[in-house]
Amino acid sequence: MAGIYIHIPFCVTRCVYCDFFSNVRMDKKEAFLEALLREIRLRKEYLKGEIVRTVYFGGGTPSQLHADDFRRIFDTLTECFDLSQCEEITLEGNPEDLTPEYIGALRELPFNRISMGVQSFDENDLKFLNRRHNAGRALAAVRDCQAAGFTNISIDLIYGLPGQTLEGWKKNLETAISLDVPHLSSYHLIYEEGTRLYKLLEAGKVAAIDEETSLEMFRMLIASLREAGFQHYEISNFAKEGYYSKHNSSYWSGEKYLGLGPSAHSFNQETRSWNIANLQSYIDGKAEGETETLNLSERYNDFILTSLRTMWGLSLSALESTFGQELRDYCLAQAKPHLATGMLTETENRLKLSPEGIFVSDGIMSDLMYIE
Repeated sequence: MAGIYIHIPFCVTRCVYCDFFSNVRMDKKEAFLEALLREIRLRKEYLKGEIVRTVYFGGGTPSQLHADDFRRIFDTLTECFDLSQCEEITLEGNPEDLTPEYIGALRELPFNRISMGVQSFDENDLKFLNRRHNAGRALAAVRDCQAAGFTNISIDLIYGLPGQTLEGWKKNLETAISLDVPHLSSYHLIYEEGTRLYKLLEAGKVAAIDEETSLEMFRMLIASLREAGFQHYEISNFAKEGYYSKHNSSYWSGEKYLGLGPSAHSFNQETRSWNIANLQSYIDGKAEGETETLNLSERYNDFILTSLRTMWGLSLSALESTFGQELRDYCLAQAKPHLATGMLTETENRLKLSPEGIFVSDGIMSDLMYIE
C-alpha cells in the first residue's frame, strides 16, 4: 500500500507563522494545474504499481480550487494509479472557503475526509495569526460539513501564542470538543526562521510564551481530549476510535508515498526526494529538486523518529528484521536509562513513550538515534 500527497500552493493571504511553500498568484492556477497533471503522468511508475491507500490534498490552501479543478486531477490520478482500494481522500480546507455550496460540490467528488485549518476559536488569536476566517465562520464550517454528511472531520488548533492564557486555551479546547469532530491535531506555535512571526520576535514586538505555561497547555490538551474520548495516538494528534489519519499514519509506519506539486516530498523506502519550491519553475517543467539515497543508519534513525511518536511505539522485532541484531542491541542499550526512569516502557516487544515520556520525547528519540 502507498499514499499520494498533492501540494496545492495557493493562499489568499500568508499566515504570520507559516513556513510551508505557498503563493498568492491565483492567476497562475491554470498553468499550475496543467503542470500538475503533467507530473502525475510522468511519475506514474514511482510507486511501482502499488495500490494507493490514501490521497491527501495539502497546501497552501487546497480549498482555493474549484470542483472542476479537482475533477481533472482525479481523472488523471485514476488514469495513472490504482485507486480502487483507496480508503481515505483528504482535503485541507480553510473555514472561509467551506461554504454550504462548496461543501455540496465536494460531496460529489471522492473526498471522504476534511481537515480544517481552524487554529483557534478566539478572535484575537485569529487576527494575530492573520487567518482569513473568524470564530463564527469556523463553527459554521464544521457544522455545515457535518450537515452535508461528512463524518470524518479533523480540525487543527495552535497553542503557545504570545499572550495566550491557560483560560483562553481551555475555552478553545472546550469549543473544539463541543463540535463532536472525531479528530484533532494540535501544535505548539513555532517561530520558523524567515516567517513574519520570526521577524516580529527578532524585533522584540512579540515574546515567546514561557516553558512552564507551554507544558501546562500541553498537559491540558492531553487531559481534556482523553476525558472526551480521544486517543492520543501520535504526539500532536488525537482521534476517536477508528478515525486515525490513515495518510499521516502511513508516514509514521514507513510506507511509500509520492509527493506531487511544488515543494512536495516523496519516499520509496530507499530514497527521499523533493520537488523544487518555486511555482514558476514547476510550471516550466522543472519540478524535480533533489534526491538523497538513505544509508542504513539514516533509515534506522527515521524508524526511531516516526515509530516512537505513535501510541503503538517501536517494534523491536521489526527493528531487528529490518536493520539487524546489532542496531537492535544498540537501541536497547540507549533506551536503558529511559526505561529505568519510566520515560520509556517495554511491553510485548515494543518500546513506547510513557505518559511522562511524551513531554521529553525529543531528547529520548535523539538518544536512541545512531550517529556514525
